[in-house]
Amino acid sequence: MTKNETRDNVYREPRRQLVDFAFDQAVAGVFPDMIRRSVPGYETVIPLSGLLAARYLQAGSKVYDLGCSLGATTLAVLDQIGASKCEIVAVDNSAAMLEQARETRSWDPRVSFTQSDVCDVEIDDASVVLMNYLLQFVDPDRRLQLLKNIRNGLRPDGALIFSEKLAGDAEFTAIHESFKRANGYTDLEVSQKRTALENVMLPDTLDTHLARLADAGFDDISVWFRCLNWVSFIARASA
Repeated sequence: MTKNETRDNVYREPRRQLVDFAFDQAVAGVFPDMIRRSVPGYETVIPLSGLLAARYLQAGSKVYDLGCSLGATTLAVLDQIGASKCEIVAVDNSAAMLEQARETRSWDPRVSFTQSDVCDVEIDDASVVLMNYLLQFVDPDRRLQLLKNIRNGLRPDGALIFSEKLAGDAEFTAIHESFKRANGYTDLEVSQKRTALENVMLPDTLDTHLARLADAGFDDISVWFRCLNWVSFIARASA
């Protein structure tokens, strides 16, 4: 845990009745610690997302950070792009997350925060769209259309950069739970959070992701990082 992080104890105490996981004030207040201790490779993926974004950024274009939470990916982009002229649109549907993000620091004037369902956002004049650990929380019936919206809003040679948890590998799932225990979560915390997420976080298989990206119009698709059942993609279209 870094100096300014608050320890994640959201599921430490036994709960008589568990409700579905939500990105509320309790989660927003501990989110940096929660995601770092829960997602293998997170501390590699976020800086590299910024590096990749800088590679594909086109002058005068927009960069979208969909599901921006507290703005970690946006910060990673800013760290890499110097004074490049662009607009960074950071979107999240959680008022608590955006409130925390705005209060944490003074943001670069190129960044604007928008509270919205990402499926309702018009993607326009984008050279880069980032979407880290978001799609798994989107209604499965809306995922293809979201990707089509992104594809249609990208400039030629633009890129979609995103990360997800994968479904369908029981061994990696078991190792992932061991990873969380090694990072200080108790069996009770792991169990209670798993139950809270089961109706909210609905991951896809690798094959499903690849097929859906192709259906959305992307024809240059690569996996650029994988750790256990967590994977990062870059998707581009030739025209």
